[in-house]
Amino acid sequence: MIAAEKQPCEEQQPVMDNTLKILITEDDPRMRDLVVQVLSAIETPVEIVAADSANDAMDYMENHQISVVVTDLKMPGADGMDVLRFAKQCDPMTQVILVTGFATVESAIEALKAGAFDYIRKPFENVELRCTVERALEHYQLSRENRRLVKENQLFVEGTGLVGQSVAMQQVRRMINATSGYDCPVLITGPSGSGKEVVAHQIHAQSQRRDKEFVAINCAAIPEHLIESELFGYKKGAFTGAERSKPGLFQVADGGTVFLDEVNNASLSLQAKLLRVVQNGTFYPMGDTEARSVDVRLLAASNRSMKELIENGEFREDLYYRLAVVELEIPPLCERRDDIPLLVYFFINRFAKVLDKAVKGIATSALGALMRHDWPGNVRELENVIQRMMILTESDKLDTDVLPAKMSPLGEAGGKALDHLPPQSLEDVEAFFIRKTLRETHGDRTLSAEILGIDKSTLWRKIKRYNLDV
Repeated sequence: MIAAEKQPCEEQQPVMDNTLKILITEDDPRMRDLVVQVLSAIETPVEIVAADSANDAMDYMENHQISVVVTDLKMPGADGMDVLRFAKQCDPMTQVILVTGFATVESAIEALKAGAFDYIRKPFENVELRCTVERALEHYQLSRENRRLVKENQLFVEGTGLVGQSVAMQQVRRMINATSGYDCPVLITGPSGSGKEVVAHQIHAQSQRRDKEFVAINCAAIPEHLIESELFGYKKGAFTGAERSKPGLFQVADGGTVFLDEVNNASLSLQAKLLRVVQNGTFYPMGDTEARSVDVRLLAASNRSMKELIENGEFREDLYYRLAVVELEIPPLCERRDDIPLLVYFFINRFAKVLDKAVKGIATSALGALMRHDWPGNVRELENVIQRMMILTESDKLDTDVLPAKMSPLGEAGGKALDHLPPQSLEDVEAFFIRKTLRETHGDRTLSAEILGIDKSTLWRKIKRYNLDV
């Protein structure tokens, strides 16, 4: 039982802190102790509080911020539905999980419509309860972050720099700040779509060359027979069709910064010419015997391991050491998931202006789906997904209905969010929870059968019976 006195809401506001709290409401002492024991194994640091009645639980919620409530449905006096409604009144972000040995179609529908996160039937498997609470904690944290971003209007404006507050991005910022004031070459590495050109722009914007040209050259996009003339220019008559002399991009960038993107794709002959520019700032335009000098800062980027390229004879080792005076690595997006909410709001703000749409935010369930995706295309893929969602949405908030099918919490055969798909019969309830469990386990039938408390052959028959697309 909770050892706390009731404090009226008007006299004392709920304590607001960052501690995650789980409130267990169960009148059966043995069941209450079991739930406490099961949830104590959760890896996320949490504070677990137990109450032996709905009234005690509601008294506690009046003065404390609760992340997740796990409550029995049937209790003397006030019941679990009262706890659910009261929790949502105190804080709509609080996630409530109902546990009952008297499951009915009506009670399941009522609980889901009232905002319950999930509905668990007794007897339950320990792993089922623990996994459900862990998912509820994740949903609560996302909801809190989502609300913070909206409340603080943390919608980034173009040109303000890198988006992200993860430890990895803080390290990237420190490297940018440390190198911007010097003219040393910087080699930026990282997978495609991770933001290497954004980092290069930021280095230039913070340097003393900020008022001069920033010229970006994609070494993979320009055909090999043209790239030399594009970089170094050519003299009139250097080749058929060269009716007048043309300056190269290095001359255009004189006094500024040249960014060689995907420099790992440069041919060995081009690498030799680049080495001369890095060493002494000189080059020869095509067809010209007179060397030209430029004052440029050289930044380069590679999406492949330079050491492997050197070992395979595909990249000059001396050029690598010239370019990599400072090497700055950008990790893939899947390794800095804390940045995803900030990036989502950044792109929402950008495309709201471009598409002239009054979209102001994103539903927590949709944000959670984006957080769970692996993002093989990194930030560029996220940008494309948000643009697609912005185009398709007819609401002022992005939701799961405009997510790509592969990212939908309900999978490709889904269709609607859980709270929009109430079951209509006892068979529908069973099919509903089997489908839900299979999605949560990514189709793992062995684990799903364990969570559901049935054997694999029974699960297989039910999948066939209900024609579940897993």
